[in-house]
Amino acid sequence: MAEEIERKFLVTSEKFKEEALKSYVIKQGFLNTHKERTVRIRLKEDTGYITVKGKSSDDGLSRFEWEKEISKQEAESLLELREKPIIDKIRYEVKSGDHIFEIDEFFGDNEGLIIAEIELQSKEEAFEKPKWLGKEVTGDIRYYNSQLSKQPYKYWK
Repeated sequence: MAEEIERKFLVTSEKFKEEALKSYVIKQGFLNTHKERTVRIRLKEDTGYITVKGKSSDDGLSRFEWEKEISKQEAESLLELREKPIIDKIRYEVKSGDHIFEIDEFFGDNEGLIIAEIELQSKEEAFEKPKWLGKEVTGDIRYYNSQLSKQPYKYWK
């Protein structure tokens, strides 16, 4: 169990794909999307995960996170119980300085949305900003995956 500190940004171009160390398909759904906690089921290639996330801090930079690996079969069964549509995305990992950015390219009802996340050791930690990194959206709940499952990107005005 740990506190997760991360910042989120929009992505301005697909140039990051040329820099990607690896990429993989992710399917995920939520068993619970209460404002105090979310319970996520994720299938990353052939490995499943169950994750519990707590409420975000006021600035949106940190929150409690607990994750456990589960079998592909368990993840598929639990995904059948999810609240709303599944979130489909490809995650790319891109090294920038001493950090790794995780960039999610969404499909389905969230197609057209590309978000980069970086995990930090502290809220004040400095990091290199790649040219394709756009506006910061840390703390904007519309960009949380749990919210994208309820209010998909294609319905935004």
